[in-house]
Amino acid sequence: MNSKLSETHQKAICSQLGHVQLKLLYKASVHGYTAAAFHRQCDSLSPTLSVGYNASGYIFGGYTTQPFDQSGQYAKDDQAFLFTFEGRKLIKYPVANASCAVRMMSNCGPYFGESLVLINTGMPVVHSKAASYYPFNAAQMHGNDLNLIECEVYQLVELTKFEDPWRTVTWNLEHKLELMNYIENYKPQISSVSQARVLLVGPVGVGKSSFFNSIKSVFRGHVTNQAISGCSSTSLTTQFRTYSLKAGREGRLLPVILCDTMGLEGSNDTGLDIEDITSIFKGHLPDRYQFNPATPLDSDASGYCKSPSLKDKIHCVTYVLDACNISIMSAKMEEKLGAIRKKANQLRIPQLVVLTKVDEACFLVKEDLTNIYQSIYIKETMQQASAKLGIPLSCIVPVRNYTETLDLDVNCDILLLSALTQMLRSADNFYDDFSDQLSTLQTRE
Repeated sequence: MNSKLSETHQKAICSQLGHVQLKLLYKASVHGYTAAAFHRQCDSLSPTLSVGYNASGYIFGGYTTQPFDQSGQYAKDDQAFLFTFEGRKLIKYPVANASCAVRMMSNCGPYFGESLVLINTGMPVVHSKAASYYPFNAAQMHGNDLNLIECEVYQLVELTKFEDPWRTVTWNLEHKLELMNYIENYKPQISSVSQARVLLVGPVGVGKSSFFNSIKSVFRGHVTNQAISGCSSTSLTTQFRTYSLKAGREGRLLPVILCDTMGLEGSNDTGLDIEDITSIFKGHLPDRYQFNPATPLDSDASGYCKSPSLKDKIHCVTYVLDACNISIMSAKMEEKLGAIRKKANQLRIPQLVVLTKVDEACFLVKEDLTNIYQSIYIKETMQQASAKLGIPLSCIVPVRNYTETLDLDVNCDILLLSALTQMLRSADNFYDDFSDQLSTLQTRE
């Protein structure tokens, strides 16, 4: 569920509107080509940029500072404009009748005067009329192709920083080495467990496999890609995999196992099955188990562990989420994550959230990763994730995976290692709880 508007086009728009970035609110292919879906995602938010895409390759739309509603009235906006692109160049058509710049229609999508309507009466089509409201050239704007293949609405968010970071991080090589040393020398508090087992769960394409690859890269000393990762609308991970890590190429095993799963999908008949996740929690699934969303794991399956010990079970669940998509997470995905969280709570498994792609979500962070805890936008995104999953903000950590660069970066490593450190500390909570339960049972006996 990524933005269709390219980074080049986003920069062209933002350069005209101040120190801002675009936050995706509505995507027709995800939320639906209906006025109701548009209003549900966008009403009361401003300023906004509405973008239409047609099969002829045109990208066009409108900007307004007025928040959408369903009153049926016109809203005055002397800053509104329609636009299109010619290659990378932004072409603007300023409003000519500011008192009728935007009309708040309940049965349509973005409605700019009587000149341009995206998602006209709940259909993936455009109403276009170069009237006095916004004089424009229709052939130049959209090539007279009025059928949409996608429609998106973005809120423009001012890029602002906290004066001081709201979390304290030491950004230097010495701190990176301290974190690596802590992880390498970590020991689970239960003698029968030599490695903490951490399960990575999340929607398709958020970067679960890339997170493991990135952690391995830090300890290997160069970027490496053991787990299959990449861009796809369906999960590239089709097996349950358990990955151990080494301190260097020939080093000893680290005291943590990262378990990778098939990605979650919005519909009930695709992606990872909730019952399979429960089996993973309890330690029943063998490594390299082939997922089948149509058929949950059977106890007679090859390699099924019928009597798992504590070391086979999951000690920490980590939800991996894309920072760019928190605000537009579908209701079905929220429901799936909620069901997983409920299962984990029942089994008293500690839970964390790792937010990936923070550099794509915020230009301030892209410019300098050390801005991560000064970015107001990133903190608000983390707060949104907290609210959607019901997980405290203190249990949410941002990271940037290695997906493009060939060389390691100390600041990137520190965020990755900090996330892994929090996973180990969460696993300690699991062991504490297990020990308490064991002590209670022994006392009763």
